[in-house]
Amino acid sequence: MATIKDIAERAQVSISTVSRVLNYDETLSVNAATKTRIFEIAEDLDYQTKKQKKGKKKLSLLLINYYSLEDEVEDPYYLSVRIAIERRSAQLGYKLMSMSRGDEFRQGNVDGVICLGTFNEEEISRIRALEKPTIFVDSCPDNAKFDSITFNLKRETRRILDYLWDCGHRRIGFIGGNDTEGTGLPGDPDKRTIEYRQFMEEKGLYRKDYERIGTFTSKMGYKLMNELMELSDPPTAVFVANDSLAIGCLNAINKAGKTCPGDFSIVGFNDIPTAKYMLPPLTTMRLYMDFMGEKAVDIIGERILAKREIPMQVILPARLMIRESVRNIQDETIS
Repeated sequence: MATIKDIAERAQVSISTVSRVLNYDETLSVNAATKTRIFEIAEDLDYQTKKQKKGKKKLSLLLINYYSLEDEVEDPYYLSVRIAIERRSAQLGYKLMSMSRGDEFRQGNVDGVICLGTFNEEEISRIRALEKPTIFVDSCPDNAKFDSITFNLKRETRRILDYLWDCGHRRIGFIGGNDTEGTGLPGDPDKRTIEYRQFMEEKGLYRKDYERIGTFTSKMGYKLMNELMELSDPPTAVFVANDSLAIGCLNAINKAGKTCPGDFSIVGFNDIPTAKYMLPPLTTMRLYMDFMGEKAVDIIGERILAKREIPMQVILPARLMIRESVRNIQDETIS
């Protein structure tokens, strides 16, 4: 069984640093790269903290999943998170009941609730009415009421765009999708879209025709990439809001007789398991999906068992996986 010492040795940091990172010590000053390395190693070794090991009291949890089975097949990101939630619940001896967002929310005999995805205001009100300890996974609709575990989409989007900029790209396109972000208003842009616009506006290079918004599916990625390629001066690089969209983009490039990264550079988001096997292997932002799902169970279990009243917000680090889908054109002349 893995120990903190094992993690510390592999991460080349002190045992104290590992302990404080894994227990979300907000007073600890350590850079994001070190945190990321510690989380990666802990996930690889399947490490459990003392609180997790002691927390094997039989609890009953309700998982409310925003996404259908069809959605999960299209975007494995949420499938991975859900499976991790189920796996950790089983490890801790928790009973886990599941329902989709379209079902009638019934409290039943549960100790706590896990909400996976982004819910609209009406749904959040129904969840709030359950009056049970609740954690939102991949969204944070009310940090004064609910626990949450998320990634910083704005920060990670900026890192991707900085990377493309450093590789010499100035004509940078974007393919993304809409997100309600709990407002219940269809068509609201998600944080990746907002950050892309802000970045390109700061550079004085924002072009509306370089931005394409649809649904987060490979079919949509194929359609929208074709639209970008049909422009008279198409982007040299495209940031794509998830890896499912990126699959469609790569297919469109290939069927058009073009190459990636020769003609178009592509960066995805999520690092789904197949990303490293795509042709070419996809450069993408790795989100720790398994770790997110497991920690969601740990956090809600701790809140119930410790009778914690103060909500906890956890923002996980991410890692840019540089593979072979981006061409460095720094020394080339860009028209």
